[in-house]
Amino acid sequence: MAHMTTPTKRAAPARAKPAAKSTVPIKASSEPFLRFYHSKELRARTLKVLSTLEACDDPTEHCGVLTDLILELVDSGMDYYFLRSLKATGAGFVAQQSASLGLVGVKKVMGTVIRNVLGRMSGPQLLSVCATLRELME
Repeated sequence: MAHMTTPTKRAAPARAKPAAKSTVPIKASSEPFLRFYHSKELRARTLKVLSTLEACDDPTEHCGVLTDLILELVDSGMDYYFLRSLKATGAGFVAQQSASLGLVGVKKVMGTVIRNVLGRMSGPQLLSVCATLRELME
C-alpha cells in the first residue's frame, strides 16, 4: 500500500468576539470553591485597576495593566496554594527549589497565553473579566 500524506491546515488566527451583555445579575453560587488570601497592597491595586477600566471610555487602553494584575494574582495564588503548603509540610530545600523553579516555567508559559488572549479582547470582554474578578473578591 502506498503511504498517503494529507496536507496540514493552519488554524486561522483567533479573533475576539464581542461579549454578550448579560441582563441577569451575577448571583452568589452555592457551588464549592477555593479562595486564597493575598496582600492588602495587591487588593488595593486590584480595586484600582478594576475601577480604572470600568470608568474609562476605552478599556482596551488599559489591557496591559489588567494583564499585569492578572499575572500577579496568578503568581500569588500559585504561591498560596502550592509553595506555601509545600513549605508547611517541611519539604526539603531541594524539593522547594525544584517546585519553585518548575512554577517559574509554568508562569512564563501562562503569561504568554494570558497576554495573547487578553490582548485580543474587546472593551466589553475586558469589562467582563473585571466583573468576574470583582465577583471572586466577594
